[in-house]
Amino acid sequence: MRTMLLAGTAGLALTAGMAHAEAHMPFAKGEGGFSWGSLSALEGTDLSGQQLTVFGPWLGPDQGFVEVVLSYFADATGADVRYVGSDNFEQQIMVDAEAGSAPNVAVFPQPGLASDMASRGFLTPLDDGTAEWIKENYAAGQSWVDLGTYADKDGEDALFGFFYKVDVKSLVWYSPENFEDAGYEIPETMEELKALTQQIVDDGATPWCIGLGSGGATGWPATDWVEDMMLRTQLPEVYDQWVSNEIPFNDERVVNAIEEFGFFARNDAYVAGGAGVVASTDFRDSPKGLFDSPPQCYMHRQASFIPAFFPEGTEVGLDADFFYFPAYAEKDLGKPVLGAGTVWAITNDSPAAHSLIQFLQTPLAHELWMAQSGFLTPHMGANTDMFADPTQKALNDVLLGATTFRFDASDLMPGGVGAGAFWTGMVDYAGGKDAGEVATAIQNSWNSLK
Repeated sequence: MRTMLLAGTAGLALTAGMAHAEAHMPFAKGEGGFSWGSLSALEGTDLSGQQLTVFGPWLGPDQGFVEVVLSYFADATGADVRYVGSDNFEQQIMVDAEAGSAPNVAVFPQPGLASDMASRGFLTPLDDGTAEWIKENYAAGQSWVDLGTYADKDGEDALFGFFYKVDVKSLVWYSPENFEDAGYEIPETMEELKALTQQIVDDGATPWCIGLGSGGATGWPATDWVEDMMLRTQLPEVYDQWVSNEIPFNDERVVNAIEEFGFFARNDAYVAGGAGVVASTDFRDSPKGLFDSPPQCYMHRQASFIPAFFPEGTEVGLDADFFYFPAYAEKDLGKPVLGAGTVWAITNDSPAAHSLIQFLQTPLAHELWMAQSGFLTPHMGANTDMFADPTQKALNDVLLGATTFRFDASDLMPGGVGAGAFWTGMVDYAGGKDAGEVATAIQNSWNSLK
């Protein structure tokens, strides 16, 4: 889902913000389970008198959370750190870069725009050794290096992006009470998940709640299903070729992934209300059947944000819980995880900008946001006991268990495809159209954009 673009003015990132040296530091230094020792290297870095501007997509509570994290960097180095958030980020950062007034560091909601800016010479490569650090310290480290590596204006690849704050999508939500009452166990493999799906039907119930409705964005929940199925049926390299259209959308491997989604969504017995209501059911309403009595469904595949649409009073961990959307045992593709996240890049080079990226490599930088809310990380060295919410810690375990991580494909494709033809094609497929025909129509749409 792309950020809505609103009118803005050039230089926004440089003309507003707060000095983080003066921001509230809610966690007493040296206390608690934080990795305070990881600040030691930075505390020898004197950035007094240097202003560091950071521009990102966060407003509201998330802006407060990132400001807390940055305040500790400012305190350790003496830098005057100023963060500005905007819901117009994707348009504004390009305007600022073209005007020569870019912030020192930009926080991109997805890597596509970062890659475009690198190719135009607007990003500075990260320090030597950063890629090796990521490989050694991030779960599925090579995936994160790949997602942050882009071609520069000369066509040479370099590491430009550092991922910090990640979201997980490969999840299945369920009611523990319903599973216990029915005697169902959490499936560990895709084979077991499909067997459980049929078992629930054999028991006279309905296994899945699925809804694709989302106003003008109707269809996007199905794209996540297909992306997850691509990662569970093909090598990560094939997923990447699909995202870049090196293989066409109607390649038999992509068509197969669409049909894997259809295994669940196009079987009347498998979906609450029958397959005919999948496309018209609003995704925000679709999980509510988990909580009916008797339950209208037993499982719902959706990203980590979906509890926001559970019935009021639902307690995650008690009334609802989740498990990893499993991989096929027989395909031996490890434990791939689909998700999204923010990538930090240097858009106006300065010593302080490089120091900030070094700070983001410390366990402390991750723990400080863990202890607040809404944060997941692949950093294997961070103390996960610092999560304020046990659900967030459990979600993070899914991320740490990943052998491969891939970014939401539709967000990386051209807008007319990823936020257009792919969405509408999945609605057509859910409505009964042939997967091959749908995939060909999507590819034709892609061709028209070239």
